[in-house]
Amino acid sequence: MPVPYPFSAVVGCDSDGLDDMGLALVLTTIAPEIGGVLVRGEKGTAKSTTVRGLAAVLPPIEVYADDRFGIDPTDPAATSPDGPFAADAETLTRPVRLVELPVGATEDRVLGSLHLERALAQGRVEYEPGLLARAHRGILYVDEVNLLHDHLVDLLLDAAAMGRATVERDGVSVEHAARFVLIGTMNPEEGELRPQLLDRFGLTVEVAASRVPPQRVEVVRRRMAYDADPAGFAARYRDADRALTERIEVARERVGKIRLTDAALLKIAEVCAAFEVDGLRADIVTARAAIAHAAWEGRDEVTRADIRRAALLALPHRRRRNPFDAPGLDEDLLDQVLGDEELPPEPPEGPASGEQATEPEADSVADAPPAGSTAAPAPGPSGGESVVDAAAPYRPKLFTVTGLGSGTAGRRSRAIASSGRRIGARPGTSGSVHLVETLKAAAARPDRAPGRVVLQGDDLRIAVREGREANLVLFCVDASGSMAARKRMTQVKTAVLSLLLDAYRRRDKVGLITFRGADAALALPPTHSVDIAAVRLDELPAGGRTPLAEGLLEAARVLERERVRDPHLRPLLVVVTDGRATGGTDPVTRSLQAADHVAALGVTTIVVDGESGPLRLGLAARLAAHLRAEYLPVAEVSAETLAGAVRGAA
Repeated sequence: MPVPYPFSAVVGCDSDGLDDMGLALVLTTIAPEIGGVLVRGEKGTAKSTTVRGLAAVLPPIEVYADDRFGIDPTDPAATSPDGPFAADAETLTRPVRLVELPVGATEDRVLGSLHLERALAQGRVEYEPGLLARAHRGILYVDEVNLLHDHLVDLLLDAAAMGRATVERDGVSVEHAARFVLIGTMNPEEGELRPQLLDRFGLTVEVAASRVPPQRVEVVRRRMAYDADPAGFAARYRDADRALTERIEVARERVGKIRLTDAALLKIAEVCAAFEVDGLRADIVTARAAIAHAAWEGRDEVTRADIRRAALLALPHRRRRNPFDAPGLDEDLLDQVLGDEELPPEPPEGPASGEQATEPEADSVADAPPAGSTAAPAPGPSGGESVVDAAAPYRPKLFTVTGLGSGTAGRRSRAIASSGRRIGARPGTSGSVHLVETLKAAAARPDRAPGRVVLQGDDLRIAVREGREANLVLFCVDASGSMAARKRMTQVKTAVLSLLLDAYRRRDKVGLITFRGADAALALPPTHSVDIAAVRLDELPAGGRTPLAEGLLEAARVLERERVRDPHLRPLLVVVTDGRATGGTDPVTRSLQAADHVAALGVTTIVVDGESGPLRLGLAARLAAHLRAEYLPVAEVSAETLAGAVRGAA
C-alpha cells in the first residue's frame, strides 16, 4: 500500500493552525450531521491530497469481523443485513475507510445490486453491497463532483442526510446504515453544481494557490521530500498526525455537551437573515458547525468567534441567487451583524411589548450588480466599436433535439442512459439486470432440458433505459456595428445568458462565435462554466464589417472539433445575421459556399434574420436555404422568443 501524504504536512493543516479547508474537513468529521464539505478551487491546490490524508488522522473504529456493513458493535440500535450477531461475536479494530467514488460510477455500483454469480450459478437472490455500505462510518470522496451525474449526486446527498440507504430492485429489498462524511472536490472552470445540489453540502470552501513566495517554496520542498522518501517523510509528521487524532477524539466526546444558548441561536438567525439565504438549512448547518468548532477549541459553550467561523464556511454558497453571482461573503457585514460584544452567558429575555429587533440597514450590503444587468455601453477596443450589455437573463422554454441520443447524461434531450425509464434489454454483464428478459432468454435456448430452466452466462440481459442527455448549443453571431446590430447584440446576449443559465441547470455546453471586421473569433469555447461565459459575453464588442463566410467556417471547425472530442454530444447551431456579407473578396459567393460546407455536417441549424429597415434584400433567407436551416425573421423573434425558437428547432 502506498504511504499517504500526511494531513499535518499539508501547508495550512500544520502546527500553525488549520486553514479553511482543513478546518471544514475536521469539523465535519467531528459532527457528520453538518452534511459534508465541498472544496472548490483551481487545479494543483492539494484538494485531493488533503482529503486522502484526512482519513489517516481519524480515530480507528470497531466492527464485527463478519459484517460487510461495518456497524458499531457498541450501539445496541445498530442493525446490519449480515446480522444479527451473537454477544460473543468476533470484533476487530480497523482504520476509517476512505471510499472514492469514480465519476463514471453506475447506480448499481453506488447502491449495490443482485450478486450475479450466485444468482446465475446457484439460483440465489443475494445482495452485493455497494459503495454506500462500504463508506459507512467513514469518508465518501468524490473528486470532480461537478462532473458526476445529477441523479447520483442526489442519491449521495439523500443518503448522507438520512444516514441510511434503501435498495428495492431486481428482487432485492435491503436497507442498511450509510452514515458517512461526504466530501466533494471540483474545479469551477469545468462547470458548476446546480444550486439545489450546492445548497445540500453543509460547508463549502474556496481554495487557491498561495501568492506568497515563501509559502510556495515550502509546498514544493515538502512535496519533493515526500516523493524522495514517502515512509521517512510520513514518519517525521507521525507525532503531529497523532496529536490531531487525539484532539478529534476529544472533540467528538465533547460535542454532545456543548451549550448553544438562545442568544447564540438568535445571533445565528440574524446572520442568516442579513445575508438573505433561502430556507432554514443555513441556520441549522451554521449552528451545528458552531457547536463542532466550540468542541474543537475546547470550549463548553458556543461563542461569537464560533459563529463567525461557522458562518464563513456555511453561508457563502447559499447566498448565490444564480451562477452569475460571485461566491463569497461580505465579512464587514458579518462583523456588523455579530457586533463587538460577546454573547451573554444566559438566554436573554424576550423583547418588551412594542420593541422590535434591530435589523442591519439594507444599504450596508455591498453586493456587486449581477452579470447581465443593463449599464451604459463601454467604449470598444477601437474606433467605431462598442461593448453592448445584455438585459437581465430570463428563464427560457425547454427545447430538445429530436430522436434518441446517447450523449453525456444531462437534463435535456431523450437518450439511452444508465438511469431512467426501462425501454428494453440487451445482452451484457454490466448494468442493471432485466430479470424477465434474462429468464425468457434462458427459456428460449434450443438446448434447454425439458421441464426446467437453467441460467447460463449467455442468458444475462441488461436493462436498456431512456433518460436525458446534454447538448451543445453553438451561437454564430453577426457583431457588425450598425445601430440595428447593437440592438440585436443586446437581444442575443440576453438570450445567450438565459440559455447559459438554463444550460447550467441542464448540464449543457454552450459556445459563442462572433464575426466582425475582417475575421471571426471563438469568443466563448464550448463550456459548462457559466461564470467564465458571463464574463466573456460582457466583454464582447460590436463593430466593423461582416465577414459572414469566416463566421460560418469557424462554426464548422468548432463543430468538427467537438464531434471528435465527443461524438455523442449532439449540437444545435444558431446563426444570427442579416445575411449582408461585406468582408473579403466576392463575399456573397464565399458565404454561400461556406453555408453548403456547414450543411454537409448534418447539424440542426436555425437562421435568425436580423435585417431591418424599409429595404430588405432577403439574403438571410437565401443563406438558410443553403444551410438547410429553419428561417426566422427578426420581426417575429423577440429576445424572449429567440430562446424559445432555439428550443423548438428540432
